[in-house]
Amino acid sequence: MALNIGYWEKDVNTISAVSKNFFIASNIALGLMSVLIAEQAFACATCGCSLNSDAAMGYTSATGWQASLQLDYINQNQLRTGTSAVSTTSVAALNDSGGSQEVEKQTINRYFTLGIAYTLDHDWSFRLQIPFIDRSHSTYGTVGVANLNSANVSGSDVNSLGDIKFVTNWQGLLPTHNLGIQFGVKLPTGNYGGLASGPIVGHHPVSVNSGLSAGQLLDTSLQAGTGSTDLILGAFYLQPISQNFDAYINAQLQAAWIHNLDQAGSDFRPGNQQTVNFGLRYAENPNFMPQIQINLTHKNADQGALADTYASGTTAYLSPGISATVVEGLQAFAFLQVPIYSNLQGYQLFPHWTASVGISHHF
Repeated sequence: MALNIGYWEKDVNTISAVSKNFFIASNIALGLMSVLIAEQAFACATCGCSLNSDAAMGYTSATGWQASLQLDYINQNQLRTGTSAVSTTSVAALNDSGGSQEVEKQTINRYFTLGIAYTLDHDWSFRLQIPFIDRSHSTYGTVGVANLNSANVSGSDVNSLGDIKFVTNWQGLLPTHNLGIQFGVKLPTGNYGGLASGPIVGHHPVSVNSGLSAGQLLDTSLQAGTGSTDLILGAFYLQPISQNFDAYINAQLQAAWIHNLDQAGSDFRPGNQQTVNFGLRYAENPNFMPQIQINLTHKNADQGALADTYASGTTAYLSPGISATVVEGLQAFAFLQVPIYSNLQGYQLFPHWTASVGISHHF
């Protein structure tokens, strides 16, 4: 998104002029947030990056084209349930008592996202996000404590295009152009599918490639795509709070609209996802900006015969980082995300930390 902060002169007079819209704008943004969050079931949000990269890139207001490349690294290597960590041994013990709980080992995600954006004027901008998914997953399967060993580990690898997003930003609500609305679509461009009782369903789904489960289709939720066309709706607001500090808030909803896996017995509909981001930037030097974000994510449980309906929850991250101008027109950023809260249903893999780096060039 482009938040036209270049419109504002960093002096007391301008800050006062902008501040008169603060309560109206805040009520609009917070009202939308309450709509997005209210009455939503908690769901797992640990398999994607929740960082607001638009804020990390510095909110350019210049018209024209912009290209960006972002890498997100997420190593999910601890099992959690509710608000606490849990050992693999205690999960496997459930199976010794007659349960059928999968004991997952590790999932490493690397998301490479190419962004192409065009800012038409001070009101309209458009962004295309093209992700490439590099994911390795390993699991012990449904085993007891005695079988928690390497001989029972099955592994899989996903290396392909993910689901492309196209998002439009409109910032014409206020004369200062610091309050905007987002609307867009996620397309089913990534390979998708999963286990089914009959023929293979989906589009080139990946299979497990090692271990006792080799040859079986990988879980639908771990494929590169979801097979669904999703609608995206959001709002954002940026406010200078002093001569050198800017604060912002962003809220977004992504909801499945059309799901291609819709056959009875082999259907899958991804759960709706809501994100809310708060951020603070120290903008005394526009070429070197320390900043911090709080990233909140809710994702409803997936639905259908191919879904893991227990994988639901909510997460919060504290994300310190920095953005810098490398040369004129070229910016870079780096962020570390540290989880500060999680409330997960079922037994899920969760990261100790995540990292994001990126570059952006305006031309």
